[in-house]
Amino acid sequence: MAAKLYIDGQAGTTALRVRDWLAGRDDIEVVTLPDELRKDPDARKQALRDAAIVLLCLPDDAARASAAWLADCAVRILDASTAHRVADGWVFGLPELMAGQRERIAQARRVANPGCYASAVILLARPLVEAGLITPDTPLSIHALSGYSGGGRALIERWEDPKQGLLKLPYEAPYGIGKVHKHIPEIMRHAGLNVEPQFLPSVGPFRCGMRVEIMIPAKALPSASTAIAMWETLTTRYEAEAFVQVEPLTDASEADEFTFDPQAHNGTNRITLRVLPHQSGHVVLVARLDNLGKGAAGVAIQNLNLMLGLPEGTGLPR
Repeated sequence: MAAKLYIDGQAGTTALRVRDWLAGRDDIEVVTLPDELRKDPDARKQALRDAAIVLLCLPDDAARASAAWLADCAVRILDASTAHRVADGWVFGLPELMAGQRERIAQARRVANPGCYASAVILLARPLVEAGLITPDTPLSIHALSGYSGGGRALIERWEDPKQGLLKLPYEAPYGIGKVHKHIPEIMRHAGLNVEPQFLPSVGPFRCGMRVEIMIPAKALPSASTAIAMWETLTTRYEAEAFVQVEPLTDASEADEFTFDPQAHNGTNRITLRVLPHQSGHVVLVARLDNLGKGAAGVAIQNLNLMLGLPEGTGLPR
């Protein structure tokens, strides 16, 4: 019998990608409400309580409210919002985080899906912190570029509005320059950092895709750190992973205009990691992924599969 999945917030960008990638599967039944009932509290509560697993694709406050409605029942929750990523009682839903994480996700009643930017930073930084190649006190500087779908419906409508002319921009647009980004708490906790990184996110004139760059000057690295050691550590850590690949160790002199394309993995659940050495000892770490794939819907489906006891990669494009 197919497991019943109810998506609360079924019209959101992550929810739509999840529904698309689950279409045609007979092991998961996606339950939806008619449009006229989507915001009806009683109908939603009943749909939540009738499901085997609930996927929350909601703003943070609404996600907390839905989780509270289920506090007294056995329904399992996967929350795609920011609300519970560092909350007690919730398992962080990044299967590749560390040994045993898949088992924790599989057994959990409450799982918090990771953020797109956060997944990239954590997968790059955590193994290096654990290996002593980056100290927890290293002041990381992160530049990130995302497609505009990462901002949800409001940002999509703004960027695709012909009157705004944003799709004609020949450059990226930084945002939130003076604010602490909502992904910072999960980045610090799950990457093992004690110092808040400097984080500059930007939006580009494309719908999906993401590139995250961590810049580490030579003086901020332990004396034993080298780009080769970092690359070897990441390669060993992810060699058995289906959805995480480490690119060959080369310097930027071998790159061309397409080497760092943020849209290279669109439509897949892949993330690729790269270590770029500099002759002065500086290092740049780079991750590329689809912000709605491995950055949102793809990892959500990984978690759903694990929670249901199914092969983790079921239904996921690579």
